Amino acid sequence: MALRHAVLAALLDGEYSGYQLAKAFDVGVANFWHALPQQLYAELAKLEKDGLVAGRQVVQETRPNKRLFHVTDAGIAELEQFAAASAKPGFIRDDLVVKVQASDRIGSGPVIDQLDERAAAASAKIELFGNLLRQLRGEMDEDEFLLRGERIGPYLTCLRGLAFEEENRDWCLRIAALLRRRQAVAVESDGA
Repeated sequence: MALRHAVLAALLDGEYSGYQLAKAFDVGVANFWHALPQQLYAELAKLEKDGLVAGRQVVQETRPNKRLFHVTDAGIAELEQFAAASAKPGFIRDDLVVKVQASDRIGSGPVIDQLDERAAAASAKIELFGNLLRQLRGEMDEDEFLLRGERIGPYLTCLRGLAFEEENRDWCLRIAALLRRRQAVAVESDGA
């Protein structure tokens, strides 16, 4: 997947300025695609040049003018082609996992601290996703929303983000506890 597809998908919900798009990415898209604001602005320019999005200038009296972007018919066609193509399987590329792999040879103290930090960050994201899910479905319960909701794509990707963060938190807590137990056993063995 290219960043262009993630941007097009994010713009399906309406017009966004580059700033608003960056905020939308932080909340709803970051669970499956990471992009820096500079990357988003550059991608919007490319998409506009390619005719996949259209921008319009909005004059503001008390603030600088801004451009709002929306997906064009060509952008929808691009997303349809993308959706029809086979999806490549995902993979994990995570510095912390490499550190865990090496922890029994290099010492686990700093790795345990990082696992605790990652678990705390995941817990915060879990709360964020829970709030976002409640906001997206409004007054409906989840089953009703999934059957009758107007647009469920963002909800479904948010569910994936929630599941990812729950698994991430649980793995970090489990591995940190295991490494702590191994440290305690090693101390006991050295003292005996």
